[in-house]
Amino acid sequence: MIPRYSRLEAVQIWSSEARFKIWFEIEAHAADKMAELGVIPKEAAKAIWAKGKNAKFNIERIDEIEREVKHDVIAFLTHLAEIVGPEARFVHLGLTSSDVLDTCLNVQLTRAADLLLADLDKVLAALKKRAFEHKNTVCVGRSHGIHAEPTTFGLKMAEAYAEFSRGKERLLRAKEEVSTAALSGAVGTFANIDPKVEAYVAAKMGLKAEPVSTQVIPRDRHAMFFATLGVIASSMERLATEIRHLQRTEVKEAEEFFSPGQKGSSAMPHKRNPVLSENLTGLARMVRAYALPAMENVALWHERDISHSSVERMIGPDATITLDFALNRLAGLIEQLVVYPDNMKRNLEMFGGLVHSERVLLALARKGMAREDAYRLVQRNAMKTWDAGADFQQSLKADADVAKLLSAKEIDACFDLSHHLANVDVIFARVFGK
Repeated sequence: MIPRYSRLEAVQIWSSEARFKIWFEIEAHAADKMAELGVIPKEAAKAIWAKGKNAKFNIERIDEIEREVKHDVIAFLTHLAEIVGPEARFVHLGLTSSDVLDTCLNVQLTRAADLLLADLDKVLAALKKRAFEHKNTVCVGRSHGIHAEPTTFGLKMAEAYAEFSRGKERLLRAKEEVSTAALSGAVGTFANIDPKVEAYVAAKMGLKAEPVSTQVIPRDRHAMFFATLGVIASSMERLATEIRHLQRTEVKEAEEFFSPGQKGSSAMPHKRNPVLSENLTGLARMVRAYALPAMENVALWHERDISHSSVERMIGPDATITLDFALNRLAGLIEQLVVYPDNMKRNLEMFGGLVHSERVLLALARKGMAREDAYRLVQRNAMKTWDAGADFQQSLKADADVAKLLSAKEIDACFDLSHHLANVDVIFARVFGK
């Protein structure tokens, strides 16, 4: 992942130092349990921990060995033997490379998930604050990009809050799904290692034992994890797209904070562009792109192949680091989002009350007019406003066919804005609780 879209905390999860430390812990915990079971000398297990626990693994040395042996786990074990000494012969007994690699990957994914869950909490906190701040800030709701009926900006934020809450729940389940360890040996039969070792190491690493590992942990678990990241990214893009639309010059209902000294264009000094939202849209595309190769990793040959390996070396860091960066950027964007209630009111009133057309339609229907006839009648007057800028409310009052059923007072009642806000509290209670 490029530094521009990375935060150190996420990057460190996937560093070589972190990976080798996890590999060592897996091997050392396995040695502890084997010593307890009498498979290896207890003194050997103690020596492995004593010499390896605080060791600084030489990454250049490991890379040098790998260039010769063409095998990353063997290169690590060879270097570990240089550190541990003779007791290293008791390391990795009965294990196979996937036992270390897959268990390590799942440790890293669960740690990344914890970071992403904390990021989501930041986004949710920002959304909740802005939702209540603008709970009754009226704006026009749009369908197909066209004025529809009144809503509130707080409801827009509440809707996003509910969506990201679902994303958090999905990520919690996805984290649980990849929180497994496998130390079952070649083809996963435990032929040369006791299942108790797997259970012990899993517990020590904060995981649970994989029921059937076939030498590799089944990749449907990982497919679900990366798919979940893709869905969260899609929610992120949805909100970013809304902000981009609201910042358009013709709309200007909300915009990203523009800091002192910031420049919007190299050519046009007046420009203030939604660059953060556009950036989030692009990053969301990348996170989603990692879901497909994770799904293609599910179909491996027989008990094991390594076609998934190169994929995961890329998508594991890239997807989690990118989403971590993006969610933090999104939280800051929401916190500092500039909202323009006066412009919202201006846009709402732009077409002379057309947003109240449904209420007039329903009022006529309640008076006994067939719904299709009422629709034609209301549309006839609405088009005068749409095409010629006539005042919709006054056009209705001047329409003899409307006047037969609705008095001027009844027409005015159809334009009461408070009608559209009557259930805002109900929706907020559903989203945030009472």
